[in-house]
Amino acid sequence: MEKQFLTLIDRMGKGQSLSKDDWDFLIIDRVRDLVEKFDLSWDSNRICPDDGDLADRIFRAGKELILDIGLYNLSEGRVLVLTEEEIDRGMERMNRTLVLGEGKDRFELVPRTIGDPRPPAVWAGNPGVPTPEKIFKNSVKSWAKEPVVDLITCGSLIDVEGLKVESASVTELIASRRELQYLREAREEVGRPGMGMLAAESSVTEIGDLAATHPDLLRPCDAHLVALFNELIIDRGNLVRAANSLYYGMINASLATVMVGGLAGDAPGAALVQVASFLAANVVCLADYHLCHPIHIRHVATSTRGCMWLQSLVCQAMARNAPANIVCDIYPKSGAVTKELLYEVAANALAITVSGGHLEGVGSADGSLPHGTGLEVRLMGEVGRAAAASGMTLGEADRLIGLLLPKYEEVFEREGGNPGLPFEEAYDQETLTPVPEWEGLYEEVKKELILMGLPLEK
Repeated sequence: MEKQFLTLIDRMGKGQSLSKDDWDFLIIDRVRDLVEKFDLSWDSNRICPDDGDLADRIFRAGKELILDIGLYNLSEGRVLVLTEEEIDRGMERMNRTLVLGEGKDRFELVPRTIGDPRPPAVWAGNPGVPTPEKIFKNSVKSWAKEPVVDLITCGSLIDVEGLKVESASVTELIASRRELQYLREAREEVGRPGMGMLAAESSVTEIGDLAATHPDLLRPCDAHLVALFNELIIDRGNLVRAANSLYYGMINASLATVMVGGLAGDAPGAALVQVASFLAANVVCLADYHLCHPIHIRHVATSTRGCMWLQSLVCQAMARNAPANIVCDIYPKSGAVTKELLYEVAANALAITVSGGHLEGVGSADGSLPHGTGLEVRLMGEVGRAAAASGMTLGEADRLIGLLLPKYEEVFEREGGNPGLPFEEAYDQETLTPVPEWEGLYEEVKKELILMGLPLEK
């Protein structure tokens, strides 16, 4: 594998020279052509279309895109062209079970199918959310102690010992190691020491990733990020992250935050770029599983119609054509102690679960503020498990999402958004339980969901 990866890197350094602006224009032109060629369109009132032919066309368009234009290396200003044999070999490798964590807490992550009765993984946390050191461990414990949770992740430390964390610096190195120390302590204190993680979230550059690679910190049974940039772009730092896993053995999570309304246009174009990103990441990021995290160009949140449609169709497209572990991020507009946050979480979890994805989150308040807690994670898991266990269809999920959208969509246009309250005001910091107001809102929304027809346990 090391020899193959070194050969790939050598090829990348000899690829066609191209400016970043020219690459962006190439994306715009080629995606527009493929949307027309494959007749890709969407109905914003149908979040989870039961249309296998549409899912297949999105997949074929995504594969054609990556084979046609390749991947752009931002650090070198060069294009890497991938062969169909490389793409096909990468797809074949992804259809497998991954084991994360160890001991009594080990968890098997399996590729899910459309309408799969097996429960989605509940990967709890607010990955990458800027988090002060003073609340970091307690916030992790708030979701790690929830019984519905299988795996954990966390935010990024923004300070250590009162000093601001800066990228590619000593503070980044210290923050990345301290993050993993806090995660280990949190796992032990909630009685789940072996639980698997996606971590090193404080690692902005490859420095932090390398600093966290130690069996007492980021273990070989844990995952770390190897990201692509918008759109179909990689850099030297993320190639180093991928190479770092070759000997040590940790699990590579590819991440491509495709923009809905960006260079690829609306949801259909963004969806085919998401597929292309996954196929590229299989090869270049040495991906073991994929994170699906679309961003709406105006509203950011994954709970927008376009982003949920993309997550549904991309999960369906991959399940039908290139089975893999697809873990979808849930990043709502709203923050803790708001009903809207719970509505957004429920809608997003439904769209992902019935389409064949796993659940990760919650990155509350657009993932920009540390306003996330374990309570909305609990609801995310409960909704996903109920939908899977009941055999919920795409059409049934679509109906429920249609009932939930009017309950929260106005927050997208609200000045200042709907940030809610910070973690330390939403949870009692001694008992690490929700404050009464937050617990009460959760119970109210859960009753509403049951009345809508979602078979949640009371």
